Amino acid sequence: MRDTRRARLILGTLLAVALVALTVDHRAGAGSPFVPVRAAGAWLFGAVEGAAGVVARPVTGFVHAIVTAPGAQDELKRLRAENARLRTGLIASRLDGHRSAELKRMLGTSGRGGYTVVTGNVIARRGNPGFEDAVQLDIGTDDGVRPEMTVMNADGLVGRVVQAGARTSTVVLISDRASATGARLEGGQEIGVVHGVGENGRLVQFKLLDATAPMAPGGRIVSFGSQHGRPYVPGLPVGVIERVEATPGELTRVAFARPYADLTALDVVGVVVRGPARDPRDAVLPPKEGAR
Repeated sequence: MRDTRRARLILGTLLAVALVALTVDHRAGAGSPFVPVRAAGAWLFGAVEGAAGVVARPVTGFVHAIVTAPGAQDELKRLRAENARLRTGLIASRLDGHRSAELKRMLGTSGRGGYTVVTGNVIARRGNPGFEDAVQLDIGTDDGVRPEMTVMNADGLVGRVVQAGARTSTVVLISDRASATGARLEGGQEIGVVHGVGENGRLVQFKLLDATAPMAPGGRIVSFGSQHGRPYVPGLPVGVIERVEATPGELTRVAFARPYADLTALDVVGVVVRGPARDPRDAVLPPKEGAR
């Protein structure tokens, strides 16, 4: 009982003192003797509030992340899809740029030889009955393509059309083992036949019909041409001789040549729908390596 009475007395005294202090502080205004006390209290409670904010901030951030997680995941998915779309567009742009450059080069080659071509793209590599090394084009009879037409690219002879549908056609390459193409050596009348030997199209075989005619590595071969330009037009670059085989006692000479056209990486090609008015001879051959 005594402690309770004492506590009440102390509490009453403190309340009275606080009331007097508030009255004096209010009436004194800016000149109040309690101004330093107010400043100290503000600093103390401000520091406590700041510390509480630092402690609570990670918690509130975590709660906010939990609340907004579904939206964040949707935004992440959207950004990933946009990134994939931009990457695809960049690849397509580069591919279109490459094809545009190849098309320009091929039209330059066809123009030098006087060939009228229908341009297309290789869309598949496929076998065909009787042939192993063939490709499919995205052009066909609707575009003027017919069987037994010559196929070229910017670098030279590619092959001939063996089958044509309305919108696609099949081309057998000069690298196919069953392929045979009339050809001649640059700068002369020595003729022979180019055969495919497989080897992924890296080499073709050239059999020169005159065994006494000179032939050496570095010699260049061009298409001899067929009657009425079917299946091969004259004057297209075929390849560069890499090695000549020794054939003592044979009626022919045999050499192996590297095709001008990269037959393993075909893209833009042209089907010759009309041959030149006259044989361009060696005019379509590129400048020799090292020549200025």
